[in-house]
Amino acid sequence: MTNSTEAYRLSRQSFISGVMPAEVLRWPAQDVLSTLEARYGKGPAGRALQSDESVDGPLVGFENGHWLRSTNMVGVNVRTIGSFWQAVKYALTLPDCQSAVHLLPFWEPGVVDSLYGMSSWRINTEFFSEELAQAQPHLDTVEKQLKVAVNLLHLMGKAVGMDAIPHTDRYAEIVLANPAFFEWLKRKDKEIVDHSADLHRSVERAILAWLAANGSATPGLVWPEDPVTFFGQGYGETMRQNVLFGESQKTDQRNQRRNLLVQWLFDKGYEPVPATMAPPYRGIEVDPSDKAKTTDSEGRVWRDYRISKPEPMSRVFGPLSRYKFYEALDDNREWAIDFSRPRKEVWDYVCEAYAEVVRTYNLDFMRGDMSHVQMRQEGVPLEVDEYYDIHKAIKARVREEKPWFGYFAETFLAAPGIMAYGDEVDHLEQADADATLGDLQSMVVGSPVFMQQFRWYLDILAVRQVAPSFTLMTGDKDDPRFDEFYLSGNEARLFIGLFLTDMPSYMGLGFECRDPHPTPAPNEHYTKLYVFKLTDGDKATRGPYVWGSNKALFERLTRLRLLAEQLLPEIEGARTQWLLPPDPTAGNKLIAWTQAENPRYVFVANLDLEKTLQNVKLPVLPQRPGAVLQPVALLLSGETQQELAFNGIQYQLPDLLAGEVGVWRFF
Repeated sequence: MTNSTEAYRLSRQSFISGVMPAEVLRWPAQDVLSTLEARYGKGPAGRALQSDESVDGPLVGFENGHWLRSTNMVGVNVRTIGSFWQAVKYALTLPDCQSAVHLLPFWEPGVVDSLYGMSSWRINTEFFSEELAQAQPHLDTVEKQLKVAVNLLHLMGKAVGMDAIPHTDRYAEIVLANPAFFEWLKRKDKEIVDHSADLHRSVERAILAWLAANGSATPGLVWPEDPVTFFGQGYGETMRQNVLFGESQKTDQRNQRRNLLVQWLFDKGYEPVPATMAPPYRGIEVDPSDKAKTTDSEGRVWRDYRISKPEPMSRVFGPLSRYKFYEALDDNREWAIDFSRPRKEVWDYVCEAYAEVVRTYNLDFMRGDMSHVQMRQEGVPLEVDEYYDIHKAIKARVREEKPWFGYFAETFLAAPGIMAYGDEVDHLEQADADATLGDLQSMVVGSPVFMQQFRWYLDILAVRQVAPSFTLMTGDKDDPRFDEFYLSGNEARLFIGLFLTDMPSYMGLGFECRDPHPTPAPNEHYTKLYVFKLTDGDKATRGPYVWGSNKALFERLTRLRLLAEQLLPEIEGARTQWLLPPDPTAGNKLIAWTQAENPRYVFVANLDLEKTLQNVKLPVLPQRPGAVLQPVALLLSGETQQELAFNGIQYQLPDLLAGEVGVWRFF
């Protein structure tokens, strides 16, 4: 047993600090369970291991989701580590100051196995742990294991969140059991021949004709032959699923039946309308190029779609289909939406489905996937109702039972009209988002665009109702295309994320030991490429995720986390006072801050990743005009410094290495 493990077991440290995550994930279940029992007690640990129990998280009693505005969050793609049980092991390496765990989508995926292309509301069985089932035989389903994982994370003081996704896999069981909840088109080769508003009625009749020809998937079940009754709420989705696809646990049968039904609809030209991103959102056409043609394993020839009048960020996501939340204008002839006519049954379905997931697994917050979607061409309305935004509606539904339930929005804070019609911050405030992801992870630390955006985020933080995150890395940016962002400056990223106590941060799994990739590494080294499962092409993976072996980075980041253990209890939740804010011109790359009400520490970072800063000054703090500044830590040089020289106006800082971060204490 390592010293850090013993310190964790005895509650002297909030995390196992000296062991690389990949090693912790190899620990036997009994060792993990005994470690948790030693720290939390046999009774609480034993209760957390019962799937019919619910262990309260750290937020019970909070009146709203504003806690997200200063929380340090860690995102976990469960597919990279294999199971919910492995997520618990990984959480042993996370300190108390990283207090929220975002689990990327954990639902059964569709035909391309994308985590964001959910097929049903069932939990993904690939996240089941045989190891945990052997150690705890009563945890014999993936649903029980997810519940217990949340219990254990709560026991460890972590808030736990899910993704709320406004779309499904295009031929999801959800879509086929509820055709009216989605838009449809009819394609003949390279032409969309019909995309009328009520085309789903033809699809419903086609599905019933297929059912009449193939019989019920569950022997003995009969079904109403009238489409209105069969697809109505009275008969219910569960019955439809059983008739169409079969019993929940018979995965192979369900997939075979779904494939047969897809073939039937494909032969008739019926396809769900694919999801889109960015203005103008609407108005799609078949891409006629040969590169836009795909033949699947069944010999079906599919065509990609494109926006007919595209703007710079316009995208069509062929494998996904968005819920049809509003009626169309003029029978959808021009692809126009009537926002005054929400389809309330669809809103109720989606909101209640997510509320039931939160209820069942006792979750604390959601990450709103594609929260930047705002399709009203006139921009963000001044007045909105309960049908303005689906994430707003989901949050409102869940907060009826959990007032503290928070909404973390996936937006990149692009300029107005780029990713959404109107201003994204206006939209997020109207949608009742507590915090948002932002896009600092997509920029090199210290670059002009980084300095400009960082400063702008601080302005938003100061005056608006939604908090932008200082984002270190996300699962969808851990990709060969973005290697340049992480070649250096990672210590500064975590330093800022942890010690800006009034700004949220987000860190994707693997950041803490990510290898620098001056040239692209094999695909197995990137978490983004495990969001989907591809065995061919340039995004294919052919084995398990490979953790970085960057021990030097891991040790430096561990020192920062241990420093946070030491300092943050004194300044938790403190409002920041900037001494040297980020310079939006990038002329000066030194930043420094302290605490506004009761200044105790000064935090300094050199965001220049290429050169040492020499002869640099720190301005006096008006509240502490004659204070002495004693060194606490310099991360990279590790040198012990004397108190800072002071001329009555400024402090003289020591030379700061490229990317150096440091802390001084007021005396």
